[in-house]
Amino acid sequence: MANEYVDVLIVGAGLSGIAAAHYLQQRCPKKSWTLIEARASIGGTWDLFRYPGVRSDSDMYTLGYRFRPWRGAKSIASGPAILQYIKDTARECGIDKNIRFQQRVQRIAWSSATARWTVDIQHADSAAVRQIECSFLFMCTGYYRYDKGYRPKWRGMQRFQGTLIHPQQWQPELSCRGQRVIVIGSGATAVTLVPALAEQAAHVTMLQRSPSYIVSSPSTDATALWLQRHLPAGLAAWLARWRMILRGIFYFHLARRKPHDTRRAILDGVREALGPEFDLDKHFAPAYDPWDQRVCLVPDADLFKAIQRGKVSMVTDHIATFVEDGIQLQSGQVLPADIIVTATGLMMQLMPGVQIVVDDQPLQLSDALSYKGLMYSSIPNLASAFGYTNASWTLKAELICEYVCRLLNYMERRGYDYCVPRPPSEPSETQAYIDFTSG
Repeated sequence: MANEYVDVLIVGAGLSGIAAAHYLQQRCPKKSWTLIEARASIGGTWDLFRYPGVRSDSDMYTLGYRFRPWRGAKSIASGPAILQYIKDTARECGIDKNIRFQQRVQRIAWSSATARWTVDIQHADSAAVRQIECSFLFMCTGYYRYDKGYRPKWRGMQRFQGTLIHPQQWQPELSCRGQRVIVIGSGATAVTLVPALAEQAAHVTMLQRSPSYIVSSPSTDATALWLQRHLPAGLAAWLARWRMILRGIFYFHLARRKPHDTRRAILDGVREALGPEFDLDKHFAPAYDPWDQRVCLVPDADLFKAIQRGKVSMVTDHIATFVEDGIQLQSGQVLPADIIVTATGLMMQLMPGVQIVVDDQPLQLSDALSYKGLMYSSIPNLASAFGYTNASWTLKAELICEYVCRLLNYMERRGYDYCVPRPPSEPSETQAYIDFTSG
C-alpha cells in the first residue's frame, strides 16, 4: 500500500505552526499540506502551560500575527487569552480542519533518489507506526521538551514532606490557599508565578541564586488603544505593531551600547517601586549587563506591589539541602514551605526526540550548522521555525514562514526537486545558535 503524500508537512500546531499553515495557504496555493500535532489541542506552549498567572512577557501587538492583528484590550495578555487567539485564528483561516492531533513524529528519513521525506508517525493511542511522505518538512515544534522541565538535583529533595512541582507540570487541582510557598528561580516564569500565588497563599518566598533584571510595564498600551479608537482598524494595527517593534529595537540597542546607564535606569525603577530601604543590590542587581540574559517583564508592577504588601519575600542565597519542612540555605537559614515550585527553566531540545536520517545516514542536529536560523547544513528540504530571543517570537517566526514560501515558489519555477544548505569549503568562524548566556 502506497504511503500518503503531501507537498508540505507541518509539525506542531502552536503559534508557529498556525502561521506556517496560513502562509502556505496564501502564498503557495498549489501546494498540498497537512499539519500534525503531538498533543490533543492547538496552542503549543499556551496550551501546555497552566500554572497560575501564566502570561506573555512580549506585547501582543508583536506576539500576535501580522495577518490577524491582536484586538484585545491588554498588551500583556494572559495565557488563556493567547490560547483563545491562536484557536480563533486557526478556525477563521480554516486551518483547524487540516490538523491531525495526537500524531507524534518519531523518525524522518530523506531520500535524494525520490526527493522525499518519509515520516514515521505514532498515534498517542496506539503503538502502530504509520508513514507520510512529503517533499518539504516544516518543523514548528519549538525549542524545548514538552514532557518535562529542567530541575537541578539538590541535596535532600526526597526528605521534603510537602508538594514539590515544576510549573510545566502544574496540576489544576493544586491549591495554594493558606499555604507557605517557595518559588525557586528568578526568570520570567518565577516573576509571573510569585504575584499570582501571593493572591491566595499565606506567604510566598521567591528564592533565587542570583538576581535578574526586572522591569515594570503597563499591561495596557494607551497609545495603541487610542489608535484603535480613532483610526481605521488596519492602519491602527499596523502603527501599533511598528511602534512596538521600533521601541523594542531602540531599547535593546540602547542597552547594548550603554549598559551602565540602562542598568541604572532599571534599578531606579525598582527603587521607586519598593522604596529606598529595600536591599536592591542584593535582590535586583545582577552581575551581568542588561540583555546578556532576557530581561523579565512584570505588568503593572504586580511583583513589586506584592512585596510591598508583605505577601512576598525575596531571598538571594544558595540551597544547601532540602529538609522535611522546607529548604535550608547555605547561610544556615531554613525557609519553611508547604509547597515548593521549581521555576528553574526548560530543557532545550530542537525537534524533540526525532531521529533524522539522510540517504540512510543518521544525523545529529547538534553537528549541523544553522542556515539563516531556519535550515540546517546537509539536511535537504527541511526548515524549522524559531523566534527571537530579544523580541517577540512571532516576529521572526513569520519571517521564516515567508522565506519558506518564497523558497518553495522559487524551486517550483526553476524545476528544482530539493535544496540543501552546504557549509563553506573553507573553515570559517561560527557563532552560537542562541547568543544568550543563560544557564
